[in-house]
Amino acid sequence: MALFGLFSKEKKETLDKGLEKTKDSFFSKLGRAVVGKSTVDEEVLDELENVLISSDVGVETTVKIIRQIEERVARDKYVGTDELDRILREEIATLLSANNSIDVPEDFGLPANKKPYVIMVVGVNGVGKTTTIGKLAAQFHKRGLKVVLGAGDTFRAAAVDQLKLWGERVGVPVISHGMNTDPSAVAFDAVKKGVDMDADVVIIDTAGRLHTKVNLMNELTKIKRVMQKVTPDAPHEVLLVLDGSTGQNAFIQATEFTKATEVSALAITKLDGTAKGGVVIGISDQFKIPVKYIGVGEKIDDLQTFNKIEFVDSFFKK
Repeated sequence: MALFGLFSKEKKETLDKGLEKTKDSFFSKLGRAVVGKSTVDEEVLDELENVLISSDVGVETTVKIIRQIEERVARDKYVGTDELDRILREEIATLLSANNSIDVPEDFGLPANKKPYVIMVVGVNGVGKTTTIGKLAAQFHKRGLKVVLGAGDTFRAAAVDQLKLWGERVGVPVISHGMNTDPSAVAFDAVKKGVDMDADVVIIDTAGRLHTKVNLMNELTKIKRVMQKVTPDAPHEVLLVLDGSTGQNAFIQATEFTKATEVSALAITKLDGTAKGGVVIGISDQFKIPVKYIGVGEKIDDLQTFNKIEFVDSFFKK
C-alpha cells in the first residue's frame, strides 16, 4: 500500500534524496566488506555485521539479520556476494513487516468513532518535536480536518511561541497558558476546545526534559488523567519523536520514554541530514512500536507517513 493511497513521484524523489547519505555510506561500507570475495562466507558475514552496526541498525537487530542470512547460506549452500543486496533487502523488508510497521492511509487512519482524536506528543528537546506537530497540523488541515493544538511544553518559552507561530501559519487554534504554567491544564483546555468546536484532531505538545523517570512518568500520567475528564479514552495516540541523526542516542531516548509512558507510535526526524538512517530499522525492530512518520526534509510535506516498502526501496536504490 502506498503513501496516501498513491506514493507520488515527488514524494518518492524526496524520500530517495532524504535517505541518500545513509544509502551512500551503507553501500560504500558494504562494497569494502565484500571486495575480492565471491561468496558470502564467515568473513563476509563478520564484515556485514560491522557495516550494519556502524549504520546504527543496532546490535540486537543486526544479530537477527545476520542469523537469518546465515540460515539462508546454510540452506542454499552457495550464496554469491552479488546476491547480498537482494537478500539484505528481503530480510529488512521482512523485519519491518513483522514489527508492527504500518502504512498510514490518506485519511491518516483516524477512527471515525474517536472524535476528536487526541495525540499526545513526547520527546526530548531538540528532536524536532514542535516542528513535527506543526507539520502534522498543516497536513491534517490541508486535508480538510479541523485541528486544535495545545502548547503543553510550558517550561520553554520558545516552544510555546513556536507552536503559536505554527498555528498562525497553518490557520488552526492554539491553546496556550504561557510559560511556567500547568501543562495538564493546557491539555484539558485544548481537548475541551476540540470537543466544543467538533474538531477532528487535537495535538498536545509536552515538555521535552529528560528529567528523572519518576517525574516524567508522573507528569505525563497527570496530563493523561486530566484530559480524560473531557474525553475518557484520551490520548488515543502517544507519539514519540526521535531525532534520527543522533543514532544510538535515539535508542536510549526510546527506552526512557517507553518506560515512562505507553508510546503507541514513532516519528523519526532529520533523516535527510545524516548517514544514520539505519536507526529506523533497529528502533522498529527493538521496540515493536509502529514508525508512523519520518522526516526527510525541511518542507511541510517532507514529514512523510512511513511506508516500509518505499523506505526499503529507497534505502537500496542505486
